[in-house]
Amino acid sequence: MIDSLRGCGLSGIRIDKEELRCRILIPEYIRLAMRRAINSKDVSAGVESAAAQEVHTPPVAPMVVFINSRSGGRHGPELMLRLQQLMSEEQASGESVVMLDSYRLYLLPLTLVQVFDLSDVKPNEFVRYGLACLEQLASVGDSCVKEIRDRLRVVVAGGDGSVGWVLGCLGELHKESRTPVPPVAVIPLGTGNDLSRSFGWGGSFPFAWKSAVKRSLQKASIGTVSRLDSWHVSITMPAGEAMELPHSLKSTGECTLDQGFLLAGRLPEKVTCYDGVFYNYFSIGMDAQVAYGFHTLRNEKPYLAQGPVANKLIYSGYSCTQGWFFTPCVSDPSLSVRSIVALNLHSYASGRHPWGNLRPEYLEKKGFVEANADDGLLEIFGLKHGWHASFVMVELISAKHIAQAAAIRFEVRGGEWKQSFMQTDGEPWRQPLDKEYSTFVEIKRVPFQSLMIRGE
Repeated sequence: MIDSLRGCGLSGIRIDKEELRCRILIPEYIRLAMRRAINSKDVSAGVESAAAQEVHTPPVAPMVVFINSRSGGRHGPELMLRLQQLMSEEQASGESVVMLDSYRLYLLPLTLVQVFDLSDVKPNEFVRYGLACLEQLASVGDSCVKEIRDRLRVVVAGGDGSVGWVLGCLGELHKESRTPVPPVAVIPLGTGNDLSRSFGWGGSFPFAWKSAVKRSLQKASIGTVSRLDSWHVSITMPAGEAMELPHSLKSTGECTLDQGFLLAGRLPEKVTCYDGVFYNYFSIGMDAQVAYGFHTLRNEKPYLAQGPVANKLIYSGYSCTQGWFFTPCVSDPSLSVRSIVALNLHSYASGRHPWGNLRPEYLEKKGFVEANADDGLLEIFGLKHGWHASFVMVELISAKHIAQAAAIRFEVRGGEWKQSFMQTDGEPWRQPLDKEYSTFVEIKRVPFQSLMIRGE
């Protein structure tokens, strides 16, 4: 509620729509070229269609927006239309693209499209075809396109998963030496929105969202850029086990288990490997099991999830049914945790700070350093059970501090347990376990950092 009120931005500052358009609007012939390259999945199709009729002055902060129109409750399609209206000329002609929601049918000229629905255009397609089209046009002497490519900024309207998806695809530019990499701003539409909170964009979608969208675009055009560590996670497990992959993981044919770590268990001759990238946290244990149950329920009964408030109520109710609040059945509960979390940001579980604001003398005693999102370290902590987690989340106490690390290996064996639950940035999965052989989870920092625009 407080985040929504803050997001209304009752500052009395009026942002002129035409001035904003001048700052962020990409010339029509370039937008059309990008869109055709993406639609045809052919860079040359976009390049051939680009024919500037006059000399154009590049905008100060050219911008593209990705929106998860299924986020934000029922406002998603309306927000999509509002963004299109703000990022287009008043009059235009050309081919049309249809947007359909449960209330209205919208017809938008293709030449206006500077906003991409993630269900229609994937960020990897934008990188592979849209950005490549700009780069090819710039390479043949179009100075306006070159300036736009160098100044480009990206806004993601969605939850942490959508933001991470876009950041991951933009990260591929580093590997291909296609710089500069565009920085990213956020319009928070998800449930937790921890990435958004960490960089000053707030924790929820404002009540006065129509005016807030305009302010968000203005902030995205002028905001300073900060760095964010990215973390590579790889899973090596016995072959033959079926696993339903989350979007954050993909199968890889090559296994790269770091032999610098000691192996307590054994690996079979045949293994299966998966890898992915996360920006906020990786966790294993009870919290991931609750998240998995919530996501399964939401997918089976989507009518229950009508927005962040409803999601949090369902999530809380589901956590009470999973044994999260049972006292650990061990002789010494102080030595046991039911969830282990490796955290990169200050914000976790909708703005909580389980690592805590530690005093300098405590940091020195434990050998820790002050935690930051770009320090190359993960904060590793444990949650003992539901009651302990509840007190941590309301910041009455800190979580059980385990370590700070630049690289981690988890080794898991099933014994009598045939599965565990894991998650990265809110995307949970059921992890099969073998009684005899170990499953290894390795986490290492990605050698390049992502760029985030600050919203303060």
